[in-house]
Amino acid sequence: MIDDLDAEVADAVQWYWETLSGQAEDQRESEDSTRGRRAEVLGGKQMDGFAGLIEDIVVEAGVPRDSVKHDYHATLPGFYRHEKEWDTAVVHDGELLAVVEYKSQASSFGNNLNNRAEEAIGNNTDIIEAYEEGVFAPSPQPFVGYLMLMADNEKSRNVPQVREVNFDVDDEFQGATYIDRMELFCLRMVRKRLVNESAFILSDEEAGLNGEYWQPHEELEFERFARALASHVAGHIDFEQDTPGE
Repeated sequence: MIDDLDAEVADAVQWYWETLSGQAEDQRESEDSTRGRRAEVLGGKQMDGFAGLIEDIVVEAGVPRDSVKHDYHATLPGFYRHEKEWDTAVVHDGELLAVVEYKSQASSFGNNLNNRAEEAIGNNTDIIEAYEEGVFAPSPQPFVGYLMLMADNEKSRNVPQVREVNFDVDDEFQGATYIDRMELFCLRMVRKRLVNESAFILSDEEAGLNGEYWQPHEELEFERFARALASHVAGHIDFEQDTPGE
């Protein structure tokens, strides 16, 4: 896998904040900027530094680069709906190996956190059901990944009220900040197997413009996410190469 993963993630975090603050154009034009080169290829959106890093990881694991699709080209059929445009899909020799979604939240935490949860639960349930019903046959069970970059600031550290109109809220949400809620959401998706892995990364704008980030939960660290993804796709590529007639 990529040698200096911490530096690569720092580059992706820095690209996110540069894009959000309007400082990305200089980096896009810089020959020395990994984040600039990756984002230029992908279109320059805020989370494209991560999309480019994930592409490089699966390519290093043995997947041809043209088998890594993004955005429109990563559109896949579902089970409960006709299709969805994923952020990244790995489609190799007519088989679906992986899908990954990249999300971020830097403001409007009260309005957007529930929306993020509902969206992810629906997307992941749909693709798992589609696989189980043979929509992607003869594909192996695909790796499903979810990455969240969240701003660590005064507002995200706020403890919002919970509304217990009819029943008590789960104890783990009592006294939880918005950061706590998102961490719990990502962790529960992994433990309930709605995703294979989830990465939860925190950063603030001032530190993030220098590539600084932190990861509050060891089960949601990017390295674990990346190694699981690389192992999954590499195992399938190796199997194909070792299978007679392939």
